Amino acid sequence: MTDAELKLFISGVSPAFSEAAAAAVKRQSELAKPPKSLGKLENISIRLAGITGRVKNELSKCLVAVFAADNGVVNEGVAVTPQSVTLAQAVNMTRHKTGMSALAAYFGNEVRVFDVGINAPERPELITRKLRRGTASILRGPAMTREEALYAVSVGVSAAEKAKRDGFDAMGVGEMGIGNTTTSAAVLAALTGADAELVTGRGSGLNDEALKHKINVVREAIRINAPDKGDPVDVIAKVGGLDIAAMTGAYLGCAKYRLPAIADGFISVVAALLAVRLCPAARDFIFLSHASEEPGYKLAEKELGLLPFLLLDMRLGEGSGCPIAFQVMRAACAVMNGMATFNEAAIDDDYLKNLDEVKDFNYKA
Repeated sequence: MTDAELKLFISGVSPAFSEAAAAAVKRQSELAKPPKSLGKLENISIRLAGITGRVKNELSKCLVAVFAADNGVVNEGVAVTPQSVTLAQAVNMTRHKTGMSALAAYFGNEVRVFDVGINAPERPELITRKLRRGTASILRGPAMTREEALYAVSVGVSAAEKAKRDGFDAMGVGEMGIGNTTTSAAVLAALTGADAELVTGRGSGLNDEALKHKINVVREAIRINAPDKGDPVDVIAKVGGLDIAAMTGAYLGCAKYRLPAIADGFISVVAALLAVRLCPAARDFIFLSHASEEPGYKLAEKELGLLPFLLLDMRLGEGSGCPIAFQVMRAACAVMNGMATFNEAAIDDDYLKNLDEVKDFNYKA
Protein backbone atom coordinates (compact mmCIF):
# COMPACT_ATOMS: atom_id res chain seq x y z
CA MET A 1 0.00 0.00 0.00
CA THR A 2 1.30 3.44 -0.94
CA ASP A 3 0.32 6.81 0.52
CA ALA A 4 -1.88 7.42 -2.53
CA GLU A 5 -3.57 4.03 -2.14
CA LEU A 6 -4.19 4.66 1.55
CA LYS A 7 -5.69 8.06 0.79
CA LEU A 8 -7.96 6.54 -1.85
CA PHE A 9 -9.02 3.76 0.51
CA ILE A 10 -9.88 6.22 3.27
CA SER A 11 -11.89 8.36 0.86
CA GLY A 12 -14.21 5.39 0.41
CA VAL A 13 -15.12 5.15 4.11
CA SER A 14 -18.66 6.34 4.84
CA PRO A 15 -19.84 7.40 8.32
CA ALA A 16 -22.63 5.75 10.29
CA PHE A 17 -26.09 5.62 8.73
CA SER A 18 -27.83 8.48 10.54
CA GLU A 19 -31.35 7.42 9.55
CA ALA A 20 -30.89 3.91 10.92
CA ALA A 21 -29.40 5.30 14.14
CA ALA A 22 -32.36 7.68 14.47
CA ALA A 23 -34.78 4.79 13.95
CA ALA A 24 -32.96 2.84 16.67
CA VAL A 25 -33.24 5.84 19.01
CA LYS A 26 -36.97 5.95 18.30
CA ARG A 27 -37.40 2.25 19.05
CA GLN A 28 -35.43 2.57 22.29
CA SER A 29 -37.78 5.37 23.34
CA GLU A 30 -40.77 3.11 22.66
CA LEU A 31 -39.53 0.04 24.55
CA ALA A 32 -41.39 -0.67 27.80
CA LYS A 33 -38.87 0.74 30.28
CA PRO A 34 -37.91 4.07 31.82
CA PRO A 35 -35.87 6.16 29.35
CA LYS A 36 -32.16 5.26 29.26
CA SER A 37 -32.66 2.71 32.03
CA LEU A 38 -30.48 0.18 30.22
CA GLY A 39 -27.67 2.71 29.84
CA LYS A 40 -24.83 1.65 27.58
CA LEU A 41 -26.78 -1.32 26.24
CA GLU A 42 -29.08 1.18 24.59
CA ASN A 43 -26.15 3.18 23.24
CA ILE A 44 -24.51 0.08 21.80
CA SER A 45 -27.65 -1.02 19.98
CA ILE A 46 -28.08 2.44 18.48
CA ARG A 47 -24.47 2.59 17.30
CA LEU A 48 -24.77 -0.90 15.79
CA ALA A 49 -27.79 0.29 13.82
CA GLY A 50 -25.70 3.14 12.46
CA ILE A 51 -23.08 0.65 11.28
CA THR A 52 -25.33 -1.95 9.68
CA GLY A 53 -28.29 0.16 8.61
CA ARG A 54 -30.59 -2.21 10.54
CA VAL A 55 -32.37 -1.42 13.80
CA LYS A 56 -32.25 -5.06 14.89
CA ASN A 57 -28.86 -6.80 14.81
CA GLU A 58 -27.18 -9.98 15.98
CA LEU A 59 -23.56 -10.77 16.77
CA SER A 60 -23.62 -14.50 16.25
CA LYS A 61 -20.14 -14.83 14.72
CA CYS A 62 -17.26 -12.85 16.26
CA LEU A 63 -13.53 -12.77 15.62
CA VAL A 64 -10.52 -11.64 17.64
CA ALA A 65 -7.72 -10.68 15.26
CA VAL A 66 -4.33 -10.44 16.96
CA PHE A 67 -1.37 -8.71 15.34
CA ALA A 68 1.98 -9.88 16.71
CA ALA A 69 5.36 -8.23 16.25
CA ASP A 70 8.54 -7.54 18.16
CA ASN A 71 9.90 -4.12 19.03
CA GLY A 72 13.58 -3.20 19.00
CA VAL A 73 13.10 -0.86 21.95
CA VAL A 74 13.20 -3.87 24.29
CA ASN A 75 16.97 -3.69 23.88
CA GLU A 76 16.84 -0.45 25.90
CA GLY A 77 15.68 -2.22 29.08
CA VAL A 78 12.05 -1.04 29.04
CA ALA A 79 10.45 -4.44 29.68
CA VAL A 80 10.91 -7.15 32.28
CA THR A 81 9.55 -9.84 29.96
CA PRO A 82 11.99 -11.41 27.45
CA GLN A 83 11.30 -10.87 23.76
CA SER A 84 10.93 -14.62 23.20
CA VAL A 85 7.54 -14.42 24.92
CA THR A 86 6.07 -12.69 21.85
CA LEU A 87 6.39 -15.83 19.75
CA ALA A 88 5.51 -18.20 22.58
CA GLN A 89 2.28 -16.41 23.44
CA ALA A 90 1.33 -15.84 19.82
CA VAL A 91 1.47 -19.61 19.29
CA ASN A 92 -0.31 -20.27 22.60
CA MET A 93 -3.17 -18.06 21.42
CA THR A 94 -3.82 -20.47 18.57
CA ARG A 95 -4.03 -23.26 21.17
CA HIS A 96 -6.49 -21.32 23.36
CA LYS A 97 -3.93 -21.26 26.19
CA THR A 98 -3.71 -17.51 26.85
CA GLY A 99 -6.12 -15.31 28.75
CA MET A 100 -7.75 -13.87 25.63
CA SER A 101 -7.93 -17.12 23.70
CA ALA A 102 -9.33 -19.06 26.67
CA LEU A 103 -12.15 -16.51 26.90
CA ALA A 104 -12.67 -16.60 23.14
CA ALA A 105 -12.89 -20.39 23.14
CA TYR A 106 -15.39 -20.37 26.00
CA PHE A 107 -17.67 -17.87 24.27
CA GLY A 108 -17.30 -19.45 20.83
CA ASN A 109 -15.26 -16.68 19.18
CA GLU A 110 -12.68 -17.40 16.51
CA VAL A 111 -9.07 -16.26 16.97
CA ARG A 112 -6.69 -15.39 14.15
CA VAL A 113 -3.09 -14.50 14.95
CA PHE A 114 -1.05 -12.59 12.37
CA ASP A 115 2.74 -12.58 12.46
CA VAL A 116 3.45 -9.06 11.24
CA GLY A 117 7.02 -8.94 12.53
CA ILE A 118 7.95 -11.46 15.21
CA ASN A 119 11.72 -11.73 15.66
CA ALA A 120 11.77 -15.48 15.03
CA PRO A 121 11.32 -17.96 12.17
CA GLU A 122 7.83 -18.41 10.74
CA ARG A 123 5.44 -20.80 12.47
CA PRO A 124 2.66 -22.72 10.70
CA GLU A 125 0.15 -21.93 13.47
CA LEU A 126 0.36 -18.22 12.65
CA ILE A 127 -0.85 -16.30 9.61
CA THR A 128 2.47 -15.02 8.26
CA ARG A 129 2.49 -11.46 6.97
CA LYS A 130 6.03 -10.69 8.09
CA LEU A 131 8.01 -8.04 6.25
CA ARG A 132 10.87 -7.86 8.77
CA ARG A 133 11.77 -9.53 12.06
CA GLY A 134 10.97 -6.77 14.52
CA THR A 135 11.58 -3.06 14.38
CA ALA A 136 14.65 -1.01 15.19
CA SER A 137 14.98 0.66 18.58
CA ILE A 138 13.14 3.98 18.58
CA LEU A 139 15.85 5.34 20.85
CA ARG A 140 18.39 4.96 18.02
CA GLY A 141 16.30 6.20 15.10
CA PRO A 142 13.04 5.40 13.32
CA ALA A 143 11.36 2.11 14.14
CA MET A 144 10.88 1.35 10.45
CA THR A 145 10.58 2.99 7.06
CA ARG A 146 7.38 4.68 5.93
CA GLU A 147 6.94 1.98 3.28
CA GLU A 148 7.14 -0.73 5.96
CA ALA A 149 4.57 1.08 8.10
CA LEU A 150 2.19 1.33 5.14
CA TYR A 151 2.67 -2.36 4.40
CA ALA A 152 1.73 -3.25 7.97
CA VAL A 153 -1.34 -1.01 7.75
CA SER A 154 -2.39 -2.94 4.65
CA VAL A 155 -2.11 -6.22 6.58
CA GLY A 156 -4.75 -4.99 9.03
CA VAL A 157 -6.98 -3.72 6.23
CA SER A 158 -6.83 -7.11 4.54
CA ALA A 159 -7.60 -8.92 7.80
CA ALA A 160 -10.78 -6.85 8.22
CA GLU A 161 -11.80 -7.36 4.60
CA LYS A 162 -11.45 -11.15 4.95
CA ALA A 163 -13.35 -11.12 8.26
CA LYS A 164 -16.24 -9.39 6.53
CA ARG A 165 -16.07 -11.78 3.59
CA ASP A 166 -16.07 -14.75 5.98
CA GLY A 167 -19.32 -13.59 7.55
CA PHE A 168 -18.16 -12.25 10.91
CA ASP A 169 -20.50 -9.79 12.61
CA ALA A 170 -17.80 -8.04 14.68
CA MET A 171 -14.02 -8.04 15.00
CA GLY A 172 -11.93 -7.49 18.10
CA VAL A 173 -8.46 -6.01 17.63
CA GLY A 174 -5.68 -7.41 19.81
CA GLU A 175 -1.88 -7.53 19.90
CA MET A 176 1.12 -9.43 21.10
CA GLY A 177 4.51 -7.77 21.24
CA ILE A 178 6.91 -7.34 24.13
CA GLY A 179 7.82 -3.66 24.42
CA ASN A 180 4.66 -2.34 22.81
CA THR A 181 3.49 -0.35 25.82
CA THR A 182 6.62 1.73 25.23
CA THR A 183 5.94 2.26 21.53
CA SER A 184 2.27 2.97 22.25
CA ALA A 185 3.22 5.59 24.84
CA ALA A 186 5.56 7.20 22.32
CA VAL A 187 2.86 7.23 19.65
CA LEU A 188 0.29 8.72 22.01
CA ALA A 189 2.71 11.39 23.24
CA ALA A 190 3.62 12.25 19.65
CA LEU A 191 -0.02 12.48 18.53
CA THR A 192 -1.21 14.59 21.46
CA GLY A 193 1.84 16.51 22.62
CA ALA A 194 1.45 15.02 26.11
CA ASP A 195 4.58 14.60 28.21
CA ALA A 196 5.98 11.08 28.32
CA GLU A 197 5.41 10.85 32.07
CA LEU A 198 1.64 11.23 31.62
CA VAL A 199 1.26 8.39 29.13
CA THR A 200 3.91 5.86 30.16
CA GLY A 201 3.06 3.05 32.56
CA ARG A 202 4.66 0.03 34.17
CA GLY A 203 3.67 -2.39 31.42
CA SER A 204 4.07 -5.92 32.74
CA GLY A 205 5.44 -4.76 36.08
CA LEU A 206 8.39 -2.36 36.08
CA ASN A 207 9.67 -1.05 39.41
CA ASP A 208 9.98 2.70 40.07
CA GLU A 209 13.53 3.01 38.79
CA ALA A 210 12.78 1.07 35.60
CA LEU A 211 9.64 3.14 35.02
CA LYS A 212 11.68 6.36 35.17
CA HIS A 213 14.05 4.89 32.61
CA LYS A 214 11.13 3.90 30.35
CA ILE A 215 9.72 7.43 30.55
CA ASN A 216 13.09 8.86 29.56
CA VAL A 217 13.31 6.44 26.63
CA VAL A 218 9.90 7.58 25.36
CA ARG A 219 10.81 11.23 25.79
CA GLU A 220 14.17 10.84 24.05
CA ALA A 221 12.70 8.77 21.22
CA ILE A 222 10.31 11.58 20.38
CA ARG A 223 13.10 14.15 20.55
CA ILE A 224 15.42 12.11 18.33
CA ASN A 225 12.84 11.12 15.71
CA ALA A 226 10.67 14.28 15.73
CA PRO A 227 7.51 12.56 14.42
CA ASP A 228 4.99 14.77 12.65
CA LYS A 229 1.80 14.72 14.76
CA GLY A 230 -0.20 15.75 11.70
CA ASP A 231 0.93 12.66 9.81
CA PRO A 232 -0.10 9.45 11.66
CA VAL A 233 1.87 7.23 9.28
CA ASP A 234 5.01 9.21 10.08
CA VAL A 235 4.32 8.74 13.79
CA ILE A 236 3.93 4.99 13.34
CA ALA A 237 7.08 4.69 11.26
CA LYS A 238 9.24 6.72 13.61
CA VAL A 239 8.13 5.66 17.10
CA GLY A 240 5.50 2.95 16.62
CA GLY A 241 5.54 -0.74 15.83
CA LEU A 242 4.45 -3.17 13.14
CA ASP A 243 1.73 -4.46 15.46
CA ILE A 244 0.34 -0.96 16.03
CA ALA A 245 0.44 -0.24 12.29
CA ALA A 246 -1.50 -3.41 11.47
CA MET A 247 -4.06 -2.68 14.19
CA THR A 248 -4.52 0.80 12.74
CA GLY A 249 -5.22 -0.79 9.39
CA ALA A 250 -7.68 -3.22 10.97
CA TYR A 251 -9.79 -0.33 12.30
CA LEU A 252 -9.69 1.38 8.91
CA GLY A 253 -10.72 -1.88 7.25
CA CYS A 254 -13.59 -2.40 9.67
CA ALA A 255 -14.82 1.11 8.90
CA LYS A 256 -14.56 0.56 5.15
CA TYR A 257 -16.38 -2.79 5.28
CA ARG A 258 -18.89 -1.67 7.95
CA LEU A 259 -17.82 -4.15 10.60
CA PRO A 260 -18.01 -3.23 14.31
CA ALA A 261 -14.45 -3.05 15.65
CA ILE A 262 -13.76 -3.65 19.34
CA ALA A 263 -10.67 -2.12 20.91
CA ASP A 264 -8.98 -3.92 23.77
CA GLY A 265 -6.67 -2.00 26.12
CA PHE A 266 -3.94 0.62 25.85
CA ILE A 267 -2.11 -0.51 22.71
CA SER A 268 -5.36 -1.19 20.91
CA VAL A 269 -6.91 2.16 21.81
CA VAL A 270 -3.78 4.03 20.67
CA ALA A 271 -4.06 2.26 17.31
CA ALA A 272 -7.74 3.26 17.23
CA LEU A 273 -6.73 6.87 17.75
CA LEU A 274 -4.27 6.62 14.87
CA ALA A 275 -7.05 5.26 12.65
CA VAL A 276 -9.40 8.09 13.61
CA ARG A 277 -6.69 10.70 13.02
CA LEU A 278 -6.28 9.22 9.53
CA CYS A 279 -10.02 8.85 8.94
CA PRO A 280 -12.41 10.62 11.35
CA ALA A 281 -15.37 8.55 10.10
CA ALA A 282 -13.67 5.41 11.48
CA ARG A 283 -14.74 6.50 14.97
CA ASP A 284 -18.32 5.46 14.20
CA PHE A 285 -17.23 1.83 13.95
CA ILE A 286 -15.06 1.54 17.08
CA PHE A 287 -16.22 0.30 20.48
CA LEU A 288 -14.00 0.33 23.58
CA SER A 289 -14.20 -2.88 25.60
CA HIS A 290 -12.57 -2.14 28.95
CA ALA A 291 -10.68 0.68 30.64
CA SER A 292 -7.01 -0.23 30.81
CA GLU A 293 -4.95 0.43 33.92
CA GLU A 294 -2.16 1.99 31.83
CA PRO A 295 -2.02 5.76 32.54
CA GLY A 296 -2.18 6.78 28.89
CA TYR A 297 -5.49 5.02 28.33
CA LYS A 298 -7.67 7.82 29.68
CA LEU A 299 -6.02 10.37 27.42
CA ALA A 300 -6.53 8.17 24.35
CA GLU A 301 -10.13 7.56 25.39
CA LYS A 302 -10.71 11.30 25.75
CA GLU A 303 -9.10 12.02 22.39
CA LEU A 304 -11.38 9.45 20.76
CA GLY A 305 -14.49 10.71 22.54
CA LEU A 306 -15.53 7.13 23.30
CA LEU A 307 -16.25 5.35 26.58
CA PRO A 308 -15.42 1.74 27.52
CA PHE A 309 -18.10 -0.76 28.53
CA LEU A 310 -16.22 -2.39 31.37
CA LEU A 311 -14.27 -1.45 34.48
CA LEU A 312 -12.49 -4.67 35.39
CA ASP A 313 -8.99 -3.42 36.32
CA MET A 314 -7.62 -5.40 33.38
CA ARG A 315 -4.20 -4.80 31.85
CA LEU A 316 -3.35 -8.07 30.10
CA GLY A 317 -3.67 -6.95 26.49
CA GLU A 318 -3.84 -9.63 23.78
CA GLY A 319 -7.40 -8.57 22.93
CA SER A 320 -8.62 -10.03 26.22
CA GLY A 321 -11.37 -7.46 26.62
CA CYS A 322 -12.91 -8.32 23.25
CA PRO A 323 -14.60 -11.66 24.02
CA ILE A 324 -16.23 -10.10 27.08
CA ALA A 325 -17.29 -7.05 25.05
CA PHE A 326 -18.90 -9.28 22.44
CA GLN A 327 -21.15 -10.69 25.17
CA VAL A 328 -22.14 -7.19 26.28
CA MET A 329 -22.91 -6.27 22.69
CA ARG A 330 -25.00 -9.41 22.28
CA ALA A 331 -26.94 -8.36 25.37
CA ALA A 332 -27.56 -4.99 23.74
CA CYS A 333 -28.91 -6.73 20.64
CA ALA A 334 -31.12 -9.03 22.75
CA VAL A 335 -32.75 -6.02 24.41
CA MET A 336 -33.35 -4.18 21.14
CA ASN A 337 -34.65 -7.29 19.39
CA GLY A 338 -36.66 -8.94 22.12
CA MET A 339 -38.21 -6.30 24.37
CA ALA A 340 -41.82 -5.29 23.91
CA THR A 341 -42.80 -1.71 23.16
CA PHE A 342 -45.28 0.09 25.39
CA ASN A 343 -48.02 -0.67 22.86
CA GLU A 344 -47.07 -4.35 22.63
CA ALA A 345 -46.98 -4.62 26.42
CA ALA A 346 -50.31 -2.81 26.73
CA ILE A 347 -48.80 -0.14 29.00
CA ASP A 348 -49.96 3.46 28.82
CA ASP A 349 -46.82 5.58 28.37
CA ASP A 350 -48.47 8.98 28.93
CA TYR A 351 -46.51 9.37 32.16
CA LEU A 352 -43.31 9.76 30.12
CA LYS A 353 -44.43 13.18 28.93
CA ASN A 354 -43.54 14.57 32.33
CA LEU A 355 -39.99 13.22 32.30
CA ASP A 356 -37.28 15.64 31.21
CA GLU A 357 -34.98 12.78 30.29
CA VAL A 358 -37.12 11.57 27.42
CA LYS A 359 -37.23 15.03 25.82
CA ASP A 360 -33.55 14.97 24.92
CA PHE A 361 -33.21 11.27 24.24
CA ASN A 362 -29.89 10.78 22.47
CA TYR A 363 -26.89 8.53 22.65
CA LYS A 364 -23.22 8.80 23.45
CA ALA A 365 -20.34 6.45 22.97
